[in-house]
Amino acid sequence: MRALSTLLTNTLVTLPRRAILGSAISAMALGGTGNAASAEDQLPKTGGYVQFCNEDTMSQKAHGTSEKPVQKDLRWQVDGSTADRICNFNRHYAEYAGYWATTSFLKEVDRTGPTVYYDSVTGKPLFVAPIGRTMEAFLAESKTHGWPSFRDEEVVWENMRVLKSSGEAVSADGTHLGHNLPDGSGNRYCINLVSVAGRPLGKDEV
Repeated sequence: MRALSTLLTNTLVTLPRRAILGSAISAMALGGTGNAASAEDQLPKTGGYVQFCNEDTMSQKAHGTSEKPVQKDLRWQVDGSTADRICNFNRHYAEYAGYWATTSFLKEVDRTGPTVYYDSVTGKPLFVAPIGRTMEAFLAESKTHGWPSFRDEEVVWENMRVLKSSGEAVSADGTHLGHNLPDGSGNRYCINLVSVAGRPLGKDEV
């Protein structure tokens, strides 16, 4: 044991300090210290090219344009019946302007880091915001337009689509979300809060 201890000590002494620090940092990132990885490491991948779809995505299914109703316990105390109607039986209409600000969203949303917004039907991540801007800027833009407003770099394109013919923003599973209304800063996805108030899938449902 003493020989092994001496060998390990000599090995650490001969390693560059940068290598030792690098290994420690890598271990922390992997949870080697027992601490959870940072929230940023766990965020879904966002950004990239716009993913378009055709009308097949919004074809009639078992429950309107989706296979099932919205989740029963949606976040921010949004109205379930309104959510189901807008998500699954609607292609053009929206929650009224400013509705999102009447929910518990502004009281509960994290002001210190990005929030993941999940499909109210499937629980899959659709947006992560704010990214590339402050929370204050995200909220200010959303208040100006009346609905939560997301930018390209905040979209989880694995699960989100845009109909090229109309600019309708939908999930890859058929949930109506809102519309792309570009402005001088680029694409702006004007989204119903009731459509992205879902809770994440459990590990057994992924």
